[in-house]
Amino acid sequence: MTEESMFIASENDQHDIAKASNSLIFHSLRTFASLLRGKFHCYNGYYNKMKGKVQTVLGPVEPNTLGVTLTHEHLLHELPLEVFRHPLPKNIPPLKDSPFTVGNLGWLRQYPYCFDDNNIYTDEGVRKAVKEEMHFFKQVGGGTIVDNGSIGLRAKDQVQFLTTLSKETGVNVVTGTGFYVVFAQSQSVISMKVEEMAAKIRDDILNGIDDTGIKCGVIGEIGCSWPLDDFERKSLVSSAIVQEETGCPVIIHPGRDKESPEEIFRVFQEAGGKIGHTVMSHLERTLHTKQDLAEFASLGSYCEFDLFGIEVSYYQHNEDIDMPSDAQRIKRLHYLIEQGFGDKIVISHDIHTKHRLMKYGGHGFSHIIANVVPNMKKRGFSEDHIRKILINNPQKWLTFE
Repeated sequence: MTEESMFIASENDQHDIAKASNSLIFHSLRTFASLLRGKFHCYNGYYNKMKGKVQTVLGPVEPNTLGVTLTHEHLLHELPLEVFRHPLPKNIPPLKDSPFTVGNLGWLRQYPYCFDDNNIYTDEGVRKAVKEEMHFFKQVGGGTIVDNGSIGLRAKDQVQFLTTLSKETGVNVVTGTGFYVVFAQSQSVISMKVEEMAAKIRDDILNGIDDTGIKCGVIGEIGCSWPLDDFERKSLVSSAIVQEETGCPVIIHPGRDKESPEEIFRVFQEAGGKIGHTVMSHLERTLHTKQDLAEFASLGSYCEFDLFGIEVSYYQHNEDIDMPSDAQRIKRLHYLIEQGFGDKIVISHDIHTKHRLMKYGGHGFSHIIANVVPNMKKRGFSEDHIRKILINNPQKWLTFE
């Protein structure tokens, strides 16, 4: 055997070992998931009561009361600054600690993750701005916002803030549980076992977050990197287990690679997750060709385009990606409708920084209603298409099965 053939054989052996290892892992996950599902059958009474309902922070509601729904927003979050922090390019003036002013807004829009103040999303300025925007969102026809406040993103008083916000503005708020990306987690969370993670998710849905009695209505956003970290695999498995038990909707943040969504669904589905009751987020920065979009949509999940309002093509988190404009997003939605996937599209803004709030010079939570919908109509979307995307599809997804 030549040295070259020995090298090839070694690579093949490694591939076979990896394949066998993955098979064993998936088999173990299925077995473990089955054991956990049997262990927690005692909660079936509660879950049967939730079947056909949507869980908001103020309690269960009928799906047909949701109205226009944004499926992926952040009304508050406390993500560690280092998770998203990027250095300014060397040719840019040292503006990192500059005040948030109109004069700096151009830099903030181009390099949003270089300015720490822009990414602090729990201060009084943000709370006041979000409250004002929620009133405006209601005035222009908005009905419901899904706050993707999973562990790693969730602020200490988040659910109390969301509850007050919903009461004062009349906007339904659905909040999330589960776990964000590994980089946002403490070591104690990273070391949790699947059973412990599932128990936490289950408790947030069944009893409420941290003894507040305020219950979660979605599992997510479940944070995934590329490639998947071991912690994130545990997170997907625990989410799948609880989804199968409870019928709770799931929403997933994929890694920044076109292979990520399918890798995620392999793990998620093997553990009992229901793809048809799950949203895959951020598709406009993840899948870039019509073929990739159509192939992914054929898997049956909800396809979410949730970065509406971002009109800067430079994408700090992955410079190899050109962020599409709203016009390009609309074209992709139209293509999916033409391919027969109109029942599986949801849209949102994923606002999580100050500069995208109206008070700070941004487009705000009402951008889709005020600006995107009129453009959709001009581009050939029917009233039925728009109603499905903004009302019917979110209703179906958010309803406990």
